[in-house]
Amino acid sequence: MRRVLFAVPIALAALLVAGAVSPLMGQIEETEPAMPETAMVDTALVDTTAVDTLAAVMEEEPVEPEPPSGGFGQSGLVEFFNKGGNFMWALLVLSIIGVAVIIERAITLQKAKADVRSLMEKVVGALKKGKFDEALDVCAQTSGPIPQILHAGLTKAKRGTEAVEKAIETAGIIEMSFLERGLIILATVANVAPLVGFLGTVSGMVGAFEAIAQAEQVSAKLVASGISEALITTMTGLMIAVPTQVAHNLFVQRIDRFVVEMEDSAAELVDVLTTMEDQ
Repeated sequence: MRRVLFAVPIALAALLVAGAVSPLMGQIEETEPAMPETAMVDTALVDTTAVDTLAAVMEEEPVEPEPPSGGFGQSGLVEFFNKGGNFMWALLVLSIIGVAVIIERAITLQKAKADVRSLMEKVVGALKKGKFDEALDVCAQTSGPIPQILHAGLTKAKRGTEAVEKAIETAGIIEMSFLERGLIILATVANVAPLVGFLGTVSGMVGAFEAIAQAEQVSAKLVASGISEALITTMTGLMIAVPTQVAHNLFVQRIDRFVVEMEDSAAELVDVLTTMEDQ
């Protein structure tokens, strides 16, 4: 799991560097065609029309070659990033952290899923047959938070139901802390990214108004370009915050489902153990 956390930031950073330093395609320099050489030219026979045409061509402005299309560097992403200013680097760090945590939590919660109904049938069936060791093995061989709390309760079965309930409660707290790990980071990214973007916008607006104040003639183009560049950070912050907040809410919903399954499984285990004690 740690490899994933390290690989994602490195891959994103490499992608950004590759776009920033991507070389431009070589441009073909246009050369004038060589005039055919003549052995002897009589100055008196030179066509005045040809001279005038040559002079007109030389006076024309040279046509600049169009930049090559395609490539990451020409896609506008790097230019968009540079226009945002220094605050874009803080937003880049927040986005890398958010993506890394989202991937790690998604993998962890996916692995935590278990077939609770099948698990409880195996555990309850083994307990009814008096095979505590078999029930413990079933829980130990199944991954996930629910098998872990059932295993913790079964280890205290010989001490009575009160000890079982206490062990299940303690194990449940530990498993919940494991499931909720990283959610505070996602919440922080979702809350801080728009604020950083807004701070970048305020800083950009200050620079834009300073440029307007120093300009002798204020044009609509000058005002619009300065404000549009200042709003880039706000848009970027919202683009980071929205998917991060959605992922956070989905993870919370999945964890709540785990909690309900843990409570139902623990209650069923305690009922079975209580029935066995009464018999």
